[in-house]
Amino acid sequence: MRPQVVAHRGASHEIAEHTLAAYVAALDAGADALECDVRLTMDGHLVCVHDRHLRRIGARGLVSEMTLAELQAIDFAAWKHGSGSGATVDPDPDMRGVLTLHRLLRTVRDYDRHVEMAIETKHPTRYGGLTEGRLADVLNDFGWAGPNSPVRVMSFSFTALQRVERLAPGVPLVQLIDRAANWSLVRHVIGEDWWIGAGIDMLGAHPKLARRLASRGRNLHVYTVNTEDQLKLCLDLGVKAVITDRPRFMLELLGRR
Repeated sequence: MRPQVVAHRGASHEIAEHTLAAYVAALDAGADALECDVRLTMDGHLVCVHDRHLRRIGARGLVSEMTLAELQAIDFAAWKHGSGSGATVDPDPDMRGVLTLHRLLRTVRDYDRHVEMAIETKHPTRYGGLTEGRLADVLNDFGWAGPNSPVRVMSFSFTALQRVERLAPGVPLVQLIDRAANWSLVRHVIGEDWWIGAGIDMLGAHPKLARRLASRGRNLHVYTVNTEDQLKLCLDLGVKAVITDRPRFMLELLGRR
């Protein structure tokens, strides 16, 4: 069975990451699931933004010190258009502005086929556990805060995942690891049914660890897989899901097999 193809921040190779345009493109390309990072604004909204600051998109400010209205005044796609990459930029401001988690989940819910979500809560953050508390509230709004949810929650923070386990019992959890040494720290404490989210560079650099992780009987969720060789490694390991900036390309490669 082929791995699930998860669009990393949308179709972010071609379109500005975390914009609604990037996610709609990923859905239309056939992605099985969408991945996003979430941060809490000063007025309590979860928005899809990777970094604590806005330098990545050529703007100024910290997400945690800004209101949703202030973020909505920023063009989150302009940096990609100005990079000279030939990136596609949607003229609709709603498709290129800051994206709330609530809006993204509505898009997934209303799409014409089943789509899953992989949501990463970012830490450390000034709001600490309020992030997971707000996430549980949003999942409850959709009836997705329990077993059989199409959402799984990821974090490098073991404590954050423990919060989600308490606030939204039954939602699948993914312990992210990006260094081989970190596995020895978490392997004895994570839940028996938790997924493992491993970085592709780490797996490539530590083949013995990669085989051990793959043989654990857990769902293995690998990021960020963008080349044919990286996909081959994932297929050899029998991973459950690959997170990629290039969902269409990954699906084409898998279709040839």
